[in-house]
Amino acid sequence: MKRYLAALSCCLLLSACSVGPAYVRPAAVSEMPVNFKEQPGWKVTVPQAVAPVPEQWWELYQDPQLNALMAHLNVSNQTIQQAEAQYRQAKALVQSARAGYFPTVGLGASAVRSQHSANLTSGAKNSSSSAAWDFQLPLDLTWELDLWGRIRRSVEAGEASAAASADDLAAMRLSMQASLAATYFQLRSLEAQQAVFEETVASYRAYRDLTRNRYAGGIVAKSDLLQAETQLKTTEAQAVDLELQRSQLEHALAVLVGVPASQFSLARDSRLEPPPMIPATLPSELLEKRPDIAAAERRMAAANAQIGVARAAWFPTVRLSATAGLESSSISNWLTWPSRFWSMGPSVSQTLFDGGLRSSQSEQARAAYDATVAAYRQTVLTSFQEVEDNLAALRLLGQEAQMQDEAVKAASQTATVVTNQYRAGVVGYLNVISAQTTELNNRKTALAILGRRLVASVQLIKAVGGGWQQPGGAGDGKQRCNSTALR
Repeated sequence: MKRYLAALSCCLLLSACSVGPAYVRPAAVSEMPVNFKEQPGWKVTVPQAVAPVPEQWWELYQDPQLNALMAHLNVSNQTIQQAEAQYRQAKALVQSARAGYFPTVGLGASAVRSQHSANLTSGAKNSSSSAAWDFQLPLDLTWELDLWGRIRRSVEAGEASAAASADDLAAMRLSMQASLAATYFQLRSLEAQQAVFEETVASYRAYRDLTRNRYAGGIVAKSDLLQAETQLKTTEAQAVDLELQRSQLEHALAVLVGVPASQFSLARDSRLEPPPMIPATLPSELLEKRPDIAAAERRMAAANAQIGVARAAWFPTVRLSATAGLESSSISNWLTWPSRFWSMGPSVSQTLFDGGLRSSQSEQARAAYDATVAAYRQTVLTSFQEVEDNLAALRLLGQEAQMQDEAVKAASQTATVVTNQYRAGVVGYLNVISAQTTELNNRKTALAILGRRLVASVQLIKAVGGGWQQPGGAGDGKQRCNSTALR
């Protein structure tokens, strides 16, 4: 027994070793930029390994209806539910890997009646081939000693994968929230355009009636009446198309909040406010909050641990086995003390030839790690692109909106002047149609630009991992990134 305990102590000391490379997070990109090009003052930093918990960034828009939809989405969105279930699955796999730390204990009972062959004891005196019972009640224990860290590396990989799954859940939640907000603002933009079309259709109908009366009085030709009728019907058809687009966006919102489209409706609201202002500067923690970057980093750690698992296959497997129980040929004395038996001892096994299986598995693990490194760097590069794209979109769409507002004013004044000239008989109705169409198109374009600005602001919030916050007082002079809070 002393020899067994000494051998076990040596094995436990050896188990402190783990084969495989220690994990060191590689550089995100070859040369990390200092600032974002499209927004002076916005700084970049190396992403963290763990993404923060998202918060209610959508409250920045101060829209109660949007807040209510977000509450439904966070509870009922099926894509988020799927990601949450996958996270629970990943946690369960970690527990499965940790089970390797402990011995396996089994208890069984058997009653076997058998008869040996008469030739088995051929030549022996008093050989007998009569049948006999064998009653057994064994307790088995098997324990694999983790001398080379295979189990520890498996647990390390499982924990990293579970952390990546948690970050995937956060990324999916943020993506669904951004999708809902973008769809919501697109719908509101269409409703604002519909309000303009309703107003325009009423105006065109009045002009059509005016032209009809003037035609009846012999003041204008029938061509003017036909042009007025064509303009009215064309605009009504465009309004119907806007209603179709709105219906489809409403159905998309229903899917996002987990409600059948036939049971979901959203109250109309033609008001459309400009997007919130972007702070002039943001601190260096900007990209640390993107959960997809954190997930990609954790997958690198998991792949690195799998290299250790593959390398451990080159070393012997050491197991401790023990069996104890009761055995008898008679059930009457089966459970008595003289029926006891036991056995214990270590076993060592080593694969000598496997046709290159372990080599290929090691190469596969290294290649998988290299793939996760490339995926991590690609995710970081994509995040830079998304931030730059939406910063540029907000800046340039803001300039375009100012120019478009001036175009709307000029088109409105032109339409008023041309209409007065038509009533005075100076110009024909074709001039009126051209001026009114230009005014309508410019008003529609202005609202579409406003909708695109709102969507770009949502996409920027998503690109930076959830938003920004200025928690200090007005006099502290500092701004701090907050995981996904933008208030």
